[in-house]
Amino acid sequence: MTQKKELIRDLTNGSVPKTLLNFAMPLFLSGLLQTVYNMVDMIVVGKFVGTQGLSAVAIGGEVLMLITFVAMGLSNAGQILISRYVGEGRRDRVGEMVGTLFTFLMSAAIVIMIIFLLTYKGIIAWLNTPADIFEFTRQYCLTCVCGVVFIYGYNLVSAILRGMGDSKHPFMFIAIASIVNVILDLLFVAVMKLGPFGAALATVIGQAVSFIFALNLLYRNREQFCFDFKPEHFRIYGTVIRPLLSLGIPMIIQSAAITFSMLFVNSYINTYGTTAVAVTGVARKLESMISIISQAISSAGGAMIAQALGAAKTERVPKVVYHALWIVAIPAGIFSLIMIFHPSWLFGLFSSDDAVLTMALEYVPVALVQFLGATLRPANFALINGSGNSKLNLAVALLDGIVCRIGLALLLGVVFSWGIKGFWYGNALSGLVPFFIGSVYLFSGAWRSRASARA
Repeated sequence: MTQKKELIRDLTNGSVPKTLLNFAMPLFLSGLLQTVYNMVDMIVVGKFVGTQGLSAVAIGGEVLMLITFVAMGLSNAGQILISRYVGEGRRDRVGEMVGTLFTFLMSAAIVIMIIFLLTYKGIIAWLNTPADIFEFTRQYCLTCVCGVVFIYGYNLVSAILRGMGDSKHPFMFIAIASIVNVILDLLFVAVMKLGPFGAALATVIGQAVSFIFALNLLYRNREQFCFDFKPEHFRIYGTVIRPLLSLGIPMIIQSAAITFSMLFVNSYINTYGTTAVAVTGVARKLESMISIISQAISSAGGAMIAQALGAAKTERVPKVVYHALWIVAIPAGIFSLIMIFHPSWLFGLFSSDDAVLTMALEYVPVALVQFLGATLRPANFALINGSGNSKLNLAVALLDGIVCRIGLALLLGVVFSWGIKGFWYGNALSGLVPFFIGSVYLFSGAWRSRASARA
């Protein structure tokens, strides 16, 4: 009989940079593939539909973020807690967390889908969507929201696997989604001429296939998670729901605050017309290339710190933070040079519209500020999230998402009359907030008290 491969991985031993890179690499590749297949939507639509279709997909992608912040917040919280339970050797709590995450998150997905179906027209209007792309945007949003259950399902299964120290399988699942999405994008948009609706449909189908593969892996290895998939165990366990909500709610607020504040800023940007929408949308996709490195290091570092604190190995925590910083700095510096010397080439991947390429040159300095924030954030987020400090998470959410992003955007864009550049810079500068808060937390040593705390 063939023995099943152990999915649980100890992240508390060995070289810190090696462990961090090995764990983060699959996460980075997963994020890269996810970003690429999201970019494919924009590239294919931009080439075969034009600037209007490109702008509609850009706004639709932002709206999609609005309905996924609950999944992101609770999945991240679940991952951190599972890592803590693994570090403490409490396998029974892992099984209870699996059942709780399934029941809670999938229920939330259904509720959010219903709410969005009743309100999506108002949301699109609130974003000041230009009239000439309103119908394209409506088609894209409505199609994507029908796949929200698959988005939530994939996020929760991936969080469970990453919490156990397995980052390779989530990469495999997103690779499957990417391949399906690219093939269907070309079929639906380029061949069948379905426009943004076809791009959204390709995304939903890709996510569905990915979730099915992920769920199958979890079921086949169910004994490792102490969860047997019996109907009576798909419930909310009182032993884990309190720590999940205690850590998850601030993470949800953080995601929601950032998402809502970005949508608020974008509602002003959208008033500058379809070209401005296209440039901002393309810029966000380009910035996401650095963001996926940041998120991979942040997620990997958070899991390592959670396991280290669970195992009372506090000496590893500062090492994780410092190594996370320089690992992100190298690719961010390279990408900054490309943005400085070849911006037209980068934006030209998405659009050949002269108006778009001309306005894109104005965005280059803003992109450099975004890259700086993406370099400085992940190490500090890894510490804050990995230590399970819900109050500090909430403080970051409110300062980054509400006070700074909206405040700076209105100050520079309206009060100082910088116009669209003011809104761009307001959004970019707010990304530096987590670095300052996290640095104070690191040097204060307050995180050390989390080593002895049990959820």
